[in-house]
Amino acid sequence: MTLYDLILSLKRSLKNLDAIVSKAEAYAEANKIAPDVLIQGRLRPDMLPFVAQIRIATDTAKGAAARLTGSELPKWADDEATFEQVHQRIRKAIDYLGTFDADQFEDAEGRDIELKFGPREFRFNGKDYMTNFVLPNFYFHVSVAYAILRYSGLGIGKTDYLGGAS
Repeated sequence: MTLYDLILSLKRSLKNLDAIVSKAEAYAEANKIAPDVLIQGRLRPDMLPFVAQIRIATDTAKGAAARLTGSELPKWADDEATFEQVHQRIRKAIDYLGTFDADQFEDAEGRDIELKFGPREFRFNGKDYMTNFVLPNFYFHVSVAYAILRYSGLGIGKTDYLGGAS
């Protein structure tokens, strides 16, 4: 398994997440729920809302591809407020991941990666960055987004999260 294979896995999960967002949109419309109720929904008051989970998941995916290939990291506004904007954000991430090919990740396992979050700094090689930061962080936020919608009454299950066989 290569780092590029793992990028493809992130892309697949984003496609599954986009399908879940479509179900949330239909659910809100059918049940006359204001979209903002779901978009700003959260599991606990001290947790980030659904839309923030989407932003972090997409940022994690695009950041992984950019950092592992030494590409410039695109900056996106964090201003999604509608289901259509959430779809656009997810699809933009899917499209961005689709611009990479396996050859670009050839030396990525040994690439030095440095992340700064305020005063905190993290240093990884490419392999450790993907396995110890990207994957757990990405799947945490995708899972929480799923859980927020499930908690809000959306009839989704594990097969929605996993998607079809492919």
